[in-house]
Amino acid sequence: MRIRGDVYWSWADPNLHHRTHDETLSDGTFIDVQVRLSRTGTTQMFIGIYASDGMAIHEEAFDSRPGETMTRALAWGVGRARRIAVDGVSAADRLATSR
Repeated sequence: MRIRGDVYWSWADPNLHHRTHDETLSDGTFIDVQVRLSRTGTTQMFIGIYASDGMAIHEEAFDSRPGETMTRALAWGVGRARRIAVDGVSAADRLATSR
């Protein structure tokens, strides 16, 4: 069972259509990436990384992914979640800005 943090609860809206990617990594870390369309048609995303005991390691939400479809945003989010789970947030951010 995941223990959701404040970021998730602020982002959550079960009335909006969304897509989800759940994955358990080899060390038991669980990633949860969700994308949705806001009421105004904007692509939004949530990334959660959880320890094997369910505790939140990292959560982040994006209010807008300009120019991205739900499919493209989901693919980007899964890659980011995997990098954060393996390398940590600052390493993932350094990699993203160096490209």
